[in-house]
Amino acid sequence: MRTRLAGHGAAVAALSLALCTPTARAAPAPDAAAAGAGTEAESAGAALAARRAATAGLDFRACPGVEGLPAPVRCATLRVPLDYARPDGPQISLTVSRVAATRARGAVRQGALVHNPGGPGASGMSFPLVAGLPAWERIAAAYDLVGYAPRGVGRSAPLSCQDPSARATGPTQEPADPSPAYKEQRVEAARAYARGCALRAGAALPYYSTLNNARDLHVLRAALGERKLTFMGASYGTYLGAVYAALHPGHVRRMVLDSAVDPDPRRVWYRNNLAQAPGFERRWYDFRAWAARHHGTYRLGATPAAVQASYERVRDAVARTPAGGRVGTGELRAAYLQAAYYDDVWPERASALAAFLRGDPAELAAQAAPDPAAAAAAENATAVYTAVLCNDAPWPADWETWDRDNTELARTAPFETWANAFLNLPCASWPVPRRQRPVAVERPALLPRTLVVAAERDGATPYAGALELQRRLGAGAALVTEAGAGSHGVVGGRNDCVDRHVERYLLTGATPGWRVTCAPHPEPAPVSLDDRAASARRALLPPVV
Repeated sequence: MRTRLAGHGAAVAALSLALCTPTARAAPAPDAAAAGAGTEAESAGAALAARRAATAGLDFRACPGVEGLPAPVRCATLRVPLDYARPDGPQISLTVSRVAATRARGAVRQGALVHNPGGPGASGMSFPLVAGLPAWERIAAAYDLVGYAPRGVGRSAPLSCQDPSARATGPTQEPADPSPAYKEQRVEAARAYARGCALRAGAALPYYSTLNNARDLHVLRAALGERKLTFMGASYGTYLGAVYAALHPGHVRRMVLDSAVDPDPRRVWYRNNLAQAPGFERRWYDFRAWAARHHGTYRLGATPAAVQASYERVRDAVARTPAGGRVGTGELRAAYLQAAYYDDVWPERASALAAFLRGDPAELAAQAAPDPAAAAAAENATAVYTAVLCNDAPWPADWETWDRDNTELARTAPFETWANAFLNLPCASWPVPRRQRPVAVERPALLPRTLVVAAERDGATPYAGALELQRRLGAGAALVTEAGAGSHGVVGGRNDCVDRHVERYLLTGATPGWRVTCAPHPEPAPVSLDDRAASARRALLPPVV
């Protein structure tokens, strides 16, 4: 829920995320018995689309140049209904990527492993590239590694809410303590953004939702020739996986859910986003404590409070004179939010603060200034994030509720509270009159063993969500916890203990027990990045997450 990046990309990170009458429902189809699963027509439409996809299959060919994916990655397009209640109505195309199982060392192919990297708004098209990483060798030998761009993302019926060229290129100045006048400006900006979504998407806007993402996943499973889905989801991808498990438990083979979103319908999405504020504050403290332990290197202060004072000096300075002419307080906060997501950026972020305080703003400008070349992708990611979260669930329609809740939070968690609130505020005036109800994930019958993975101090998806997800998936769900760590996205090369449990589960179906704990991965060394952790994380979680 990324959820993660410097500059405008971090808007999606604060990710990772008015109650209207829900769509009328008839009795649900047998494979879609969860509350909030949609209409009978939508369930039947998804089943029909899956049957057709199973017959048609996917035509994988060399990837188009725009994807930037080298051989042996192959690409295809999957046609799905825009509206599953009308399976013969307008269709959209989703882009899909795949690397075939290597079958190295005599490994037996076990099918396709489909990955969703979260967001919502992130593309998983680059996922098959992890086949070349040592941590993935045995999994890549047994599975076709499959990525895709969910509806709205990239070239998959792309969604847009504003002209990317109109996005702020910096500097953006955000007050540390917003005044009533500033808040009113942001309320108006949120309303304008919501109107832009309606104007650009038109009648398609209501169909960007988690329920339709889950239906698309069902069709993709069938098109890949898989009777049951083997799935790995990160961040928002865990919620997508949980919803799929509730709708289609009999079609789940294995499922790894990494950095879990709390699926409690009462928390989707307004309260889940409120819960991020204290989570990010804890991680901001972790970064400051680490920098203080390395005061001899960075000279930012020997205590977390002293490091905070150094940060505030930088913030006051860029409020007066933006770094590099493009980094104001908004860009600064967004860049350091990434430190609350991933500890592998701590050395470079600490180094940038230190250099700035020594009189050199170039390093900070390089890390925090928005990248014009990424503006279109960032705008697209933000649009999809907003549409899915706003369509999925009830949100307060009155600003007074938002103001009260976030004012209270900001007293103890000031770092990201208001930026997160303003990011999600278009949902207060979202121009879709009939929103969906969140799916009730509650111990789905027929669901096989699943594996939940979480870091104990994750800020984007707080640990309580992993406990709730495990409870709701039922007795067959195991939870692997990385104790004392907080980097968002645990699987894939950062922690060998976690990866051993995940690999064993994917290769054998065996889970390690109800709850097991792994020691935290090593903290990054000062100055030098932990290249192993950084490369693995970036390979698994594309940078728009």
